[in-house]
Amino acid sequence: MTDLTDFPITARWAPQDPSAIQLYSFPTPNGVKVSIMLEETGLPYEAHKVDINTDDQFSEAFVSLNPNNKIPAIIDPEGPDGQPIGLFESGAILIYLAEKTGQLLPTDPRARAEVLQWLMFQMGGVGPMFGQMGFFVKFGGKDVADPIPRDRYVGEAKRLLGVLDKRLEGRDWICGDYSIADIATAPWLRALLVGYQAREIVGWDDWRNLPAYLDRFLARDAVQRGLAQPPRD
Repeated sequence: MTDLTDFPITARWAPQDPSAIQLYSFPTPNGVKVSIMLEETGLPYEAHKVDINTDDQFSEAFVSLNPNNKIPAIIDPEGPDGQPIGLFESGAILIYLAEKTGQLLPTDPRARAEVLQWLMFQMGGVGPMFGQMGFFVKFGGKDVADPIPRDRYVGEAKRLLGVLDKRLEGRDWICGDYSIADIATAPWLRALLVGYQAREIVGWDDWRNLPAYLDRFLARDAVQRGLAQPPRD
């Protein structure tokens, strides 16, 4: 039987099946990237709720796995050398799971580089900028009197949406075939509408390709299952 006791996090969030991947997460745009990936690949996993509303991510148990105190993180009981491995950072986890399963990341060097390029576009641009915009239009920053930060992040969010909309012209998915670039990016588009309620602010319905793209993504059964993990209740 797989032994995960070397990972202190398991003392707080105990695995029921230590042979399955242990996911420590919360259903945010970054969090659902990994649960969707796990559903898409069919890997067995257990989802443990790290409640960011009660600062679980700052607990000693969680920080023992991710010193950067951000969800998501995983333990794979069958790492590359057959031994358990812990990982954090959603983009790194997506790449790891894609390589582990041989799914959703091309092996052809040119196609692989293209997918990784757009994955990094999400990690370095879409996620951080959309998150800051959400803070200033929906959460704590909405009451800041100075309009400069709000306008800056709304403007940058629109610019990034323009890049994506142009990229999707004539394509169903960002890199032609469905990939980890889509799994990383589309949850952030959903967050604009569901989490940040910014449909009008970013002119969502005026974009040529983005609404249909998000609809295609959300129509996938694995996506719907992944969006519900871990359960909030």
